[in-house]
Amino acid sequence: MEWWKKSVIYQIYPRSFCDTNSDGIGDIKGVTSKLDYLKELGIDVIWLSPVYESPQDDNGYDISDYRKIWDTFGTNEDMYELIEEAHNRGIKIVMDLVPNHTSDEHIWFKESKKSKDSPYRDYYFWKDEKNNWGSYFSGTAWEFDEKTEQYYLHLFSKKQPDLNWENPKVRKEIYDIMKFWMDKGVDGWRMDVISSISKYTDFPNYEEVSPDENYIGDYHTNGPRLHEYLKEMNNEVLSKYDCMTVGEAPGSTPENALLFCDKDRDELNMIFTFDHMDLDAKKGSSIGKWDLEKLDLVELKETLNLWQKGLHKKGWNSLYFENHDQARVVSRWGNDREYRVESAKMFGTILHMMQGTPYVYQGEEIGMVNAYYEIDEYQDIEIRNAYKDLVLDRKKLTKDEFMKAVHTISRDNARTPMQWNSKEHAGFTEGTPWLKVNPRYDEINVEEALKDKNSVFYHYKKLIELRHTDDLITEADFNLIDKDNKSIFAYERRLDEKSLLVVANFYEEEIEFEIGNEFKLDQYTLVLSNYDEYNKYENTIKLKPYEAIILKNY
Repeated sequence: MEWWKKSVIYQIYPRSFCDTNSDGIGDIKGVTSKLDYLKELGIDVIWLSPVYESPQDDNGYDISDYRKIWDTFGTNEDMYELIEEAHNRGIKIVMDLVPNHTSDEHIWFKESKKSKDSPYRDYYFWKDEKNNWGSYFSGTAWEFDEKTEQYYLHLFSKKQPDLNWENPKVRKEIYDIMKFWMDKGVDGWRMDVISSISKYTDFPNYEEVSPDENYIGDYHTNGPRLHEYLKEMNNEVLSKYDCMTVGEAPGSTPENALLFCDKDRDELNMIFTFDHMDLDAKKGSSIGKWDLEKLDLVELKETLNLWQKGLHKKGWNSLYFENHDQARVVSRWGNDREYRVESAKMFGTILHMMQGTPYVYQGEEIGMVNAYYEIDEYQDIEIRNAYKDLVLDRKKLTKDEFMKAVHTISRDNARTPMQWNSKEHAGFTEGTPWLKVNPRYDEINVEEALKDKNSVFYHYKKLIELRHTDDLITEADFNLIDKDNKSIFAYERRLDEKSLLVVANFYEEEIEFEIGNEFKLDQYTLVLSNYDEYNKYENTIKLKPYEAIILKNY
C-alpha cells in the first residue's frame, strides 16, 4: 500500500505556528522546535503552507522567488534542517506548490511588464480588452498596465498575476522548481488551485445578469489542457520520486476527480474538493460564500457519501473540515461553548473513520475556535476586499450581516496564532503577534490539553493510532446508514465479515437512534467514544449531545 494511504497529514501555517525570534511572526525554527509535539500526536506528514520569498500580499501565496525562503521565516539552511529533523522522527515534509500565479514582484513579471516585446511577456496573460471574469478576491480579474496599455489576468489579488501554462518555458520553470526542492528531501506537494492552470484562452464572457458585475464560474477551472499538463508534470518530475501529491481542485465532482487521481492515469494521488465545505453558502447567491444559510446535515451526508462511493477502489479521498482557508469547524457547525470538547471530538470521529487521507489543521487537535473580532482586527485580504466591495461600495450586505458571515466562515478564524500555553500571547511569541491571539487561549491551549487525558488532543491521537493499526479503515467499503435522518450521522465500514460502525449525534439535543435490524449491537464492542460510556438497549442507542461512538464487530 502506498505510504500516504496510511498517513495522517498535519498542516502548518508557518506565520501562526511558533515564533522563536520574537518578531511576532512564526518561523521555520519554530516548526522544528515543535516536532516532538507532533511526533507525540502521531502524525506522519507535515504540509507546510508557503515559506518562499514573498511580499506577503496574500500571506505567501504571492511568491517572488520559489527557491528562496522568506527572510522573516528564516533561511534555506533552516528549511533543510527542518527536513532532516522531521525525517529523523519518521515525519515527511510536503511543501505548498503555487503554480497558477506568482507575485507581481517576481522577476518574471517584472520583465514581462517592461514591454510587449519582452521575452517574458508570454509568461503571463496580456490582453487589449478585458472580459467579465471576476477575481476570487472581489472585483475584476483584470488589471490595466498604463505603460504597455494592456490588461493582465489575475484570478486572485492584482499582485498575483496568473502564469501562462500554454508557454512550455513556464512549465519547465515550474518543473525545475519542484526538482530543486525534492532533491533537498521534500516528500511531496500540495498544489494550490491546480485546476486553474489551464485557461480557456479565447477568454469567453460569462452570461451577464448585470453589466456591472464580474463573474466567477466554470471558465475559472478545469481548462481544456489541464490533464495534459498534469500528465506531463508526472512524467517529467513526480514519477521520478517517491512522493505524495494533493491538488486543490475547486469545481470538481466525484466523476472528474478520477481524471486527477485514478492511479492508472499517472497524474496526482488525490485532490481537495469543496462540495462539503460549500454547503452552508446560499445556492445561486451573487455574493458567494458571504451569503450563508444553516447547514443541512442530510445534504452533508449525501455529499460525503457521493465522494466515498465515487472514489472507492478507483481514486483516493482527502479528508478535511479545517485548513488555512476554512474556519474552525467546532464554531462553524458545532458548539464552541458548552460542548466545545464533545463537538470537536465528534467532528474528528466522523472524518477520520472514512476512507482517504485525513488532514489535521494546526490547533484542530486541541479544539481551537473561531475569533470573533472587529473588522479592523482582521488581516486577510479576502475579508478586507469583500468588506469594501459588498458593504461599502455596492451595499449588498449591511456591516452586521457581513460580520456575522466573517465570524462564521472567514479565513482568519483559522489563522490566529497557535495556542501553546496560557502565558501572554498563548506562548506563540514574546513579541507582538502579527494577528491578534484568540482571547480564549487561557482555556484552550496545548499545555492544558496534554495534562488532560480526556482532551481533544488525546482523542485525535487515538483516531490516528486506529488508522495506523486497522487496515479496515483504509480498505473497507463505506455504507451510509439512515441517510435521511436529520440529526444522526451514521455509517458502516465493511470488509468481508468485519464491520465498523460510526454513530454520531450532530446536535446538542439528546436523541434515541434505532439502528437497523441487520446490526446486532450485542455483537459489537466499543472502540472509542467522546463520553465515558454509551447507552444502548436492544438495537437502540441513546446519544448525548454531540456524542460520537465507534463500534466494531470482528
